Order: sequence, then C-alpha cells, then structure tokens
Amino acid sequence: MTTQLNPVLRYGASASLIALIALCLLWELKIAPLKAGGSLLALKALPLLLPLRGVLKGQLYTLQWAAMLILLYFMEGVVRAWSDPAPMSALMAGFEIAFSLAFYLCAVLYLRPAKRAAKRNAARSA
Repeated sequence: MTTQLNPVLRYGASASLIALIALCLLWELKIAPLKAGGSLLALKALPLLLPLRGVLKGQLYTLQWAAMLILLYFMEGVVRAWSDPAPMSALMAGFEIAFSLAFYLCAVLYLRPAKRAAKRNAARSA
C-alpha cells in the first residue's frame, strides 16, 4: 500500500521557506536593519538553508525537523511584532509570522498521511 502525499502542500512548504529566507535577508540588510547599512542579524537566514534541499525534494525526515526549527522564527516574529518600535520592522515581523506559520502548516499536513501509514504498519507488524 502506498501513501498519497499532497504535492501542493510540499510546494507550499517550499515556497514559504524560500520566502522566509528572502525576507530574513532583505529585512536585516535593506528594509529595516537594526543598524544603518545592514545588521549581522541577517545571519539568521543561514539555519533555514540547511533543510532547503530536503524540503524541495519532499523528504519526510527533513520536513519533520524543519517544522520544529521554523517555530523559532515564528517566536522571533511574534516577539518583534509585539515589541519593535519601528513600524516597518514590525511589519516585517508580521510577514515572518505568516511565512513560518504557512511552512509549519504545510509541512505538518504534508506529513500527516505518512505518519498515519507508519502507525498502521507498526500496528500490523506488532
């Protein structure tokens, strides 16, 4: 028995991850950096590059741990949207929240059928 995984969810996860990488770079280098000329906070995009290849290929294990990683970006977005006095930076934080939430939902919903199939197979073999 084969598990049907929704490619639209995989593409949604891929697109939102790429958008989040671009947002992190643009936000901290051009749009609303903490310091004029850019900020070292742009380095926060580096951890997002680690799962990129696996997410683009739809690898289940990579999507699992990337979904946990993305929660850090969601938390940063919430904190900065709530506390950043610069309106443009707060707006960028709102986009960060949206992209990280979109990735998380797409990844979890993409993984759901595979997890159910694994549980069924484990129950059969036990």
